Amino acid sequence: MKYLFFFISTFTFAQQTQFVDFKSVLGKIVVNPSEKTVSGDVDYVFEILKSIDTIKIDTQNMEFSDLKLNGKSIKFLNTQKQLQIIFPFKKGKNNLTFQYLAKPKQTMYFVGSAANDNLQIWTQGQGKYTSHWFPSFDDVNEKVVFNLNVVYNKNYQVISNGILKFKSGLDGLSVWQYQMQKPMSSYLLMLAIGKFEKNSQKSKSGIPLEMYLEPKDGGKFEPTYRDSKRMFDFLEKEIGVKFPWEIYKQAPVRDFLYAGMENTSATLFNTRYVVDSTGFEDRSYTNVNAHELAHQWFGNLVTAESGKHHWLQEGFATYYALLAEKEIYGEDYFYSKLYESASQLKFASRTDTIPVLNAKASSLTFYQKGAWALFVLHEEIGDKAFKKAVKNYLKKQAFQNVNTADFFDEIKKVSDYDLDNFSKVWLETTVFNTQQANGLLLKNKAIQTLFEVDKLKNKPLSEKRDFLEKTMLSDVYFSVKEAILNQLKNEKWEDKKSLFILALATKNVQLRQTVAAALNEIPESFRTQYETLFEDKSYQTQELVLYNLWNNFPEQRIQYLEKSKYWMGFNDYNLRTLWLSLALSTPNYTVDKQALETELMQYSSIDYEANTRQNALEKLLAFKIINDIVLKNLVNATTHHMWQFTKFGRDNIRKLLKNPEMRVSFEKIVPDLNEAEQFQLNRLLKE
Repeated sequence: MKYLFFFISTFTFAQQTQFVDFKSVLGKIVVNPSEKTVSGDVDYVFEILKSIDTIKIDTQNMEFSDLKLNGKSIKFLNTQKQLQIIFPFKKGKNNLTFQYLAKPKQTMYFVGSAANDNLQIWTQGQGKYTSHWFPSFDDVNEKVVFNLNVVYNKNYQVISNGILKFKSGLDGLSVWQYQMQKPMSSYLLMLAIGKFEKNSQKSKSGIPLEMYLEPKDGGKFEPTYRDSKRMFDFLEKEIGVKFPWEIYKQAPVRDFLYAGMENTSATLFNTRYVVDSTGFEDRSYTNVNAHELAHQWFGNLVTAESGKHHWLQEGFATYYALLAEKEIYGEDYFYSKLYESASQLKFASRTDTIPVLNAKASSLTFYQKGAWALFVLHEEIGDKAFKKAVKNYLKKQAFQNVNTADFFDEIKKVSDYDLDNFSKVWLETTVFNTQQANGLLLKNKAIQTLFEVDKLKNKPLSEKRDFLEKTMLSDVYFSVKEAILNQLKNEKWEDKKSLFILALATKNVQLRQTVAAALNEIPESFRTQYETLFEDKSYQTQELVLYNLWNNFPEQRIQYLEKSKYWMGFNDYNLRTLWLSLALSTPNYTVDKQALETELMQYSSIDYEANTRQNALEKLLAFKIINDIVLKNLVNATTHHMWQFTKFGRDNIRKLLKNPEMRVSFEKIVPDLNEAEQFQLNRLLKE
């Protein structure tokens, strides 16, 4: 009977939007970091469209009290998944108030601690559902005007959707009152609490642009948020519809689950994109920035009614992000990215059997094939018609849910293009239309040269050398020159050396990085030229070069270590952790080895983000610097909220457990672990 009840409940909830329209909500909430709870008062305004006897709000593992409908106490049922209000509802407006307490197992994350002055609290609703921390709706078709009043320690910044209408203080606390003007799906509700500095700009159209960073990263505002305003202004103009919300905020949060998330009016993104001007060369936030911004129209203003039409969000955001990057980096960049994704899609189509118009499609399909479909459509019907259709689509469907037919309806009004065939080829089959794609790519001269390089792939180097050298000396886009270097992998060093020297001479950071990565074995005759890569403004290049030189030339190790001993790298300390492990593995290098070991182990501890910890643990394991502290930090990784890091922890523990001595070491530390760590380790010990 339980199963039957669940089926009926799910079915009726799917239909609820036909009977009930939730208009707005005010949540007055308190977040408690020590208890990891969120609680408060909720006030929903809703309209009954047709008579119904039960209304439902999604509420995962919450407790409720003081429920009132229009000011009077009301019966309710708490299923631990939903709050169900049982009442003979008739047409008309209503008001529902109640108090709640939630202890979220997911969706709201508590990172760091107040004791270490690095506490951050943030939410991630998409795919995990906001209903774990705020009574709301898992159904994207229920759009609500959300308003939050958040009570928190006055020393912290609180960020949420919409405009900050008021901030007041009392007894060491602050109340932040955030208001939205327009409705949105619940998964786009967000909250972020931490210590941030703010940098403000205004778009051409007058929208406030707020950019946040932690105080320690205050000097990284310009490279991290480079071109943000330019992209904002470009997208407003390109899309032809004014930014739909009153403000736009962006903040990086530690140990974020994804690259970024387009919460309405407030994007959160991963701290790996917080960079200085050197880091910008390798880890620019530009694409993620443009992608999440494009979602404010495609996903937030209009929201796909179901997973089948997810490309209307991800395909559009990917394509418009690429258009924004084209504005900044030029046409060659734009076409090289399309070529890159076309190559991925062609390869994937050999085994991928799920097309774009399917809720189970892969990310590559939704994002890149969806973007390719839009590129093809844009090229085929022309710029004027495409822009007009997109503008009309957004204006007509604003603040509503959409499907592919809604978009196609607007294309039909501006063009007689065969959409049935287009849909079959680009959205309903998994084969990648290489012929049509190549025809469009070949409009670009750099791609024309790249195709010529590709044709020479299987020819002897002696036959193609003149052409390759001429191309390397030309001003063609660097990705074409990268393709040349990649063709030379199996050639003898003396035969390809001249081309590598030409590549270094270009001074292009990305191309020089390709040289750095291409040679695990560095000939002595090339050492001096290879050493020039030490000076490149790229932390990724420096990491490759330091390791390869140290590994290839043992007699020069101390010289290389001295040259790089103050390097830190990205904010995950990639260069510092490598340097420490190399210094510890160089017997005749006179340094305080104990201090270096302690520092490297510290980076693997819970005081740092998962990326830093994984960097450190990889080095410790690779160089066999293993003790109880390292093992405990590795076990702790298995309890982290980031699945990639937990998998890393589990996989490495499994490898170590194959060694009987290591198994004994793991068994010995079990009593020192907390409950969650013991559970994970015992499970692995029993495998």
